[in-house]
Amino acid sequence: MIAIPEQGQDWPALKQALLEAKARDYSWKRGRMAVFFYYLDEALERIQQEAYMTFWTENNLGQRAFPSLARLEGEVVQMGLSLMHAPEGAGGTFTSGGSESIFLAMLAAREKAGVAKPNIVLPDTAHLTFDRAAWYLGMEARRVPVDAERRSDVAAMAAAMDANTVALIGSAPNYPFGGIDRIAELGALASERGVWLHVDACVGGFLSPFLSRLGVPLPAWDFSVPGVTSISADIHKHGMAPKGASLLLLRDAALKAHHRFESKAWARGMYAAHTAQGTRPGGAVAAAWAVMNHLGQAGYLDCARRIQQARATIAAGIAAIPGLEVLPGNHAILVYRSTDPALPIGRVATALDARGWLVSRQQEPDGIHLHLNPLHAEVADEYLDDLRAAVAEAREGAAPEMAAGRAY
Repeated sequence: MIAIPEQGQDWPALKQALLEAKARDYSWKRGRMAVFFYYLDEALERIQQEAYMTFWTENNLGQRAFPSLARLEGEVVQMGLSLMHAPEGAGGTFTSGGSESIFLAMLAAREKAGVAKPNIVLPDTAHLTFDRAAWYLGMEARRVPVDAERRSDVAAMAAAMDANTVALIGSAPNYPFGGIDRIAELGALASERGVWLHVDACVGGFLSPFLSRLGVPLPAWDFSVPGVTSISADIHKHGMAPKGASLLLLRDAALKAHHRFESKAWARGMYAAHTAQGTRPGGAVAAAWAVMNHLGQAGYLDCARRIQQARATIAAGIAAIPGLEVLPGNHAILVYRSTDPALPIGRVATALDARGWLVSRQQEPDGIHLHLNPLHAEVADEYLDDLRAAVAEAREGAAPEMAAGRAY
């Protein structure tokens, strides 16, 4: 057991200890991983840090004390709503991440429906955060197999619904494959059955609009689709803000009442919150606001262009390696697998890991999963050089196989 030291240490020694602690971590600044980080350049990193530090100690729970944070949060929400074609009267909440955004959406759907044994119906490619939210909230999560295109099977989802279904789920895109579910058809089904439709755009919310502007063919997925009730979108993913910044956006601001907690059942008086948090870091709001205003739509378009460049280069390079296949897709998610029994993809993964790349293994199909961001355009050729060497090593049978199925 480690106790707080009797005497404190000077900062230089502590800083050195922290640097030593992270010395063996994978290098995200060198693009050696395609999960957990979103990075453009050092200039944007400094803006993130300085904006966060401007509000580093302010508590966003206390917006009466810090009206500046109420204004900044409101502007961030409005920019998100505008980007996703929300109608007049829409609203939203700034959250700590996609998990909280999804949790609040499911809470609101449950409370609005008011049924005794609620369930949600979702494609089996939807994020497991929905199952976690259902577990917390006492709901049943009914996962439905996707179709041959790995997109939502709307007829099968309709068949899985009953009188206790409170929400349908679609992803834009889903995390395993990067495909966008049939949101228009789900919207029609939700409208017909009178249930909540949540679109998980945690990955795509701040990327898909700009991919579309680059001519990437994406199906409609946002509030322009009738029947979409809410959208989760992470600013700390392709919104390029630092960690701790996401949005739950609602077609009608009045729906926020369904995820509002309010009570006077203690000596202090009224306590009210729209989030699962109490204390909320003001720095996360300030940094998100600063990044969105600094990049502007032109900056986000450039990020999308770099991601498409990285995808095109890496996909073409993988396709040129005998025995490897890239799964179809056109988003930031790229998945590839082996088509040659003599080339176990687990050995390729081990050989890549030995070269300093954090490998994210895909369970079904057995493969390797990349979530690309702008920095990968700069390291695409380096990745392909190491991949070719890893394939050669794997064919020699020298490397052990890295197990599939661990997503994080």
